[in-house]
Amino acid sequence: MAARPLALSRSTLDRAAEHRLDEAWLLSTWSHPGTRVLVISNGRARVVDTQDGRTELVLLSSFEAPEGDRYFLGVEGQGPDATAYFAVAAESLPGRLDGEAREAGLREVGAQLGDRDAGLLVHAVALENWHRSHRYCSRCGHPTAQAAAGHVRRCTACAHEHYPRTDPAVIMLITDDQDRALLGRQAIWPEGRYSTLAGFVEPGESLEQAVAREVHEEAGVVVADCRYVASQPWPFPCSLMLGFLGRAEAANGGTAIQVDGEELSEARWFTREELRAGMEAGTVLPPSGISIARRLVELWYGEPLPEAARW
Repeated sequence: MAARPLALSRSTLDRAAEHRLDEAWLLSTWSHPGTRVLVISNGRARVVDTQDGRTELVLLSSFEAPEGDRYFLGVEGQGPDATAYFAVAAESLPGRLDGEAREAGLREVGAQLGDRDAGLLVHAVALENWHRSHRYCSRCGHPTAQAAAGHVRRCTACAHEHYPRTDPAVIMLITDDQDRALLGRQAIWPEGRYSTLAGFVEPGESLEQAVAREVHEEAGVVVADCRYVASQPWPFPCSLMLGFLGRAEAANGGTAIQVDGEELSEARWFTREELRAGMEAGTVLPPSGISIARRLVELWYGEPLPEAARW
């Protein structure tokens, strides 16, 4: 199956990090009439659905933007024709005079946005989440202040610099000696929702070790080997999902399922025919289209999952 970009890994911008400490450049660029601003509030932004079926972010000029923390996201293009993009984290989203815009988050529209807009929203959501939860210095407890155009927080007392946090998490599609896929479900998910297994990488642990540990802890299955596929940011609030395909150990009961009852309420091996039949009957719901889990399932399945199964 031909590879295509993951929904939340797309971007067209140069992040232009060399400008983040150049206050004169940032101020001049912010005031430029061609600069565009994404307003974000609690992970949500205004979007508009176009007549030709696309979904786009509502971007304002800097003169229209409300007050709020300002983040420099990058530039698109070269030379005098380049466009700079900022985000403003506001208390609430501004209205839209034409009434056509609606409020949405990444989970709802991440897969429908174009490459530029997907990259803008992922970057802005990740920064807003981090700034909201890192107001104080972990060294001395004093307040921190934004710096480097939103990509650093500096302690107002000890001057220690804090950088945006990213938590690595492995997500894996494991198959057995019959080429069946291991999928599980959490009790809090909608009825019939199944997905790949996943978990956070622990300190002092390799990615491969994390894959084996998480699968065994959650489902009792022993992983014989695995290979890296791709990664995708997952700013809910600050993860980086690292996708793997793996194979279960066939000998000595290595494929026997025993769920932990905490992370998973149920897990089972699916053949392609069983997954297809379940989706067609509506008794099995696959992972979301913005998740790397869906791509892993499709790599095993051999083709994109049916449109009717999307949500």
